[in-house]
Amino acid sequence: MLAACIATPAIAQSFKPCDDAQSAPLLAGSLCAFAKAPLDPQVKNGPEVELFVRKFPAPVPRRRHGEIWLAAGGPGEAGASFYPVLPVLRRAFPDYDLIIPDHRGTGYSAKLCPAQEAADSPAGISLAGDEWAPCLGFMHANAPRSRAFTITNASHDLSALISRYRQPGRVYVYGVSYGTQLVLRMMQTAPVRLDGIILDGMVPAEADASLDLSHRTQVVDAVGRATLTADQVDRYRALLAQKEPAWIGDVPGRDLRRFMGRLLNFPQLRARIPAIIDGLSRNDRAPLTQAVAALQVELAQLNAFPQSPPSLPLVMLISGSENNVRRNLTTATVADEEKGALFTSPLPGFLVGTPVPLYTRDAFHGQVPRHLPRTLVIQGTLDPNTPYDGAKAHARILSAAGERITLSTVEGGAHFLALVAPDCFVKAASAFVGKRMPPARCLTGTPPAGAAPPAN
Repeated sequence: MLAACIATPAIAQSFKPCDDAQSAPLLAGSLCAFAKAPLDPQVKNGPEVELFVRKFPAPVPRRRHGEIWLAAGGPGEAGASFYPVLPVLRRAFPDYDLIIPDHRGTGYSAKLCPAQEAADSPAGISLAGDEWAPCLGFMHANAPRSRAFTITNASHDLSALISRYRQPGRVYVYGVSYGTQLVLRMMQTAPVRLDGIILDGMVPAEADASLDLSHRTQVVDAVGRATLTADQVDRYRALLAQKEPAWIGDVPGRDLRRFMGRLLNFPQLRARIPAIIDGLSRNDRAPLTQAVAALQVELAQLNAFPQSPPSLPLVMLISGSENNVRRNLTTATVADEEKGALFTSPLPGFLVGTPVPLYTRDAFHGQVPRHLPRTLVIQGTLDPNTPYDGAKAHARILSAAGERITLSTVEGGAHFLALVAPDCFVKAASAFVGKRMPPARCLTGTPPAGAAPPAN
């Protein structure tokens, strides 16, 4: 089946001990491999890209049941985004190999800007300020190559890797955020035989223009407001109305709305928002400065590995090409749509005048796979990135196509539930791979004071 879908199959090395397996306890025992795949699967004997894959074998080989393939989010995130939650994944899948590829354009896989995003470049795989101009210049000078870093071509990569490396036993795919979009695209473009799919933080349906990335501030604002009481909203508005308050210098970027929006991604930090509002209303900066420090700790943990930094050129390319229905978006429009918002996102502004060579969506965009195996959607009701209502609507679309979709709701859950609601994630995911019914609902922590119960 695979050979009919792509020009040439992935040519892969066997797994061998990773060179960095001793660099961090979480990487101990990991195995690594590199595979070649077509830059464009439709072009025979054309250029290739190199893909990196890391494998964590099941701890007890004789009890091994199969393998879980993990598709990271982003679209610019590398497989390293899963490394901080490896203990949680081990609880959920104790008898499975965990196999984590880096999408093309991320981590140790082929980059959009090979020189500037190289691991041994001045800023590592991140881009230093003076690397942006030559990176963008390279992307435009090699526009056909750049435009081959699409979701569809990445979906062929994932399909080819699973087919090349799969071993006897059950095979599941777990995708988070953008990874859910990639997995669903794979099941259209180059479907592989799977025992099940787990979608954590499922993206809205691609055809839903109201929930594309250019409308992210509306999504974030709705979630933020759901965490506050009416009195807290009033006091927060009063803070935002102040002209150059004394505390503004303590806010990252001097933008309180954007900072509060970032806190929504971490429930333990989200819970601090009322205290920040109360403190600033009394000219007490302590809750704010403590939250700033706590956010820095969270972000440092998520970027603890050399391959962790996301590829911003890939974020621009895929987000601008596939997940923005308003390519004529302007700074003025973004500013106008932020008026009255209490919580904002930087993403709409990020889409204005995207400086990379965008590509045209293909015929797979907005379509539904003809067949899916058993599929679990696990979604938080307070997810500021992939909204709960959007995921429910997407699940209904998939179910209407005759697919077997199970929705497990995490009340109060945010984005990337393996990270922010590990107990609920383990309950749902372990039940699913154990062929038991996952819980319909799971409560994580105490619901925010202003949060309404999710609709059925």
